[in-house]
Amino acid sequence: MTADDQLLAHGGDLARAEARYGRPADGWLDLSTGINPNAYPVDTLEAGDWQRLPELGAIAALAATAGAYFGTPQSAVVVPTPGTQAAIQALPFLRPRSRVAVVAPAYAEHAHCWRRAGHHVEDVAADAIPADADVVVVVNPNNPDGRVSPPDQLTQMACNLASRGGWLVVDEAFADTIPNASVAPVADRDGLIVLRSFGKFFGLAGLRLGFVLSAPALGDHLAERLGPWAVSGPAATVGQRAYADETWITGTRQTLEGDRRTLDRVLAANDIQVVGGTDLFRLVRHPVAARLQGRLARHGIWTRIFDRQPDWMRIGLPGGDGLTRLDRALALAMNEADAA
Repeated sequence: MTADDQLLAHGGDLARAEARYGRPADGWLDLSTGINPNAYPVDTLEAGDWQRLPELGAIAALAATAGAYFGTPQSAVVVPTPGTQAAIQALPFLRPRSRVAVVAPAYAEHAHCWRRAGHHVEDVAADAIPADADVVVVVNPNNPDGRVSPPDQLTQMACNLASRGGWLVVDEAFADTIPNASVAPVADRDGLIVLRSFGKFFGLAGLRLGFVLSAPALGDHLAERLGPWAVSGPAATVGQRAYADETWITGTRQTLEGDRRTLDRVLAANDIQVVGGTDLFRLVRHPVAARLQGRLARHGIWTRIFDRQPDWMRIGLPGGDGLTRLDRALALAMNEADAA
């Protein structure tokens, strides 16, 4: 088995943390993912949502409601998927072997999936995209550093790529908190593929719901590859309700911004340098991030570190009394560092 055949490291996976550090007395506070800790309220679903195959009308209604929320033009196709991961894995099989440039650092599954499908993949800087790339992948806002690429620049890049049969794939998993950064309003353009995630902003990652926005030909091809009933009935019902709930969406954006500001103050008070992020997570710098992760883990807090950037750590937004718990754990961890 090659390194690229192995499972990539992701956030979550508390079983792995527990196997290494044991079970905390107060349970785990999982800050290793960028998921809203205050999830959209899921009301009791009708029995039919669980018992029947998803109805085409419900899937169409979900796509229409989500498309209106994204600002997608009527001429684009909105394809519901069982999470954006399914689309990330499927897209590389929809075109012949290509030269793929992934603007890095970014969500590692993009390069991984294109490479495993037989494409030539390069990790490139945002200002060093090869002129002869067939496919460019941009995460916007980026994970893990929160970098935002202006929509007009992305639109021009998509036009340039489309003129020679290329694609621009824009992963907007964290765009819900900054909707004006989205290129969804021009998703009907040839060569532009937009990925949207439901679970992060709405805090329901376990529902497994995502979307691909594109011109009709490519969207229809993807939908055919995913097959019938790609999205569950409960996901279709909850997703449609959530995307239509403007009051909850507006209030949540405000709450996340306020909680992110508070988290920044807690990090600064503990001499932790914030170097990027979004309203759902912060990227911080520490000389030995893995050591700090271990110290926090011994206090029951799980974070995300990165092999290629050993001084980086991603900290998700705490919910409830999580901020107080993080503040206390950071103070203890930093004192341990001073004593070392």
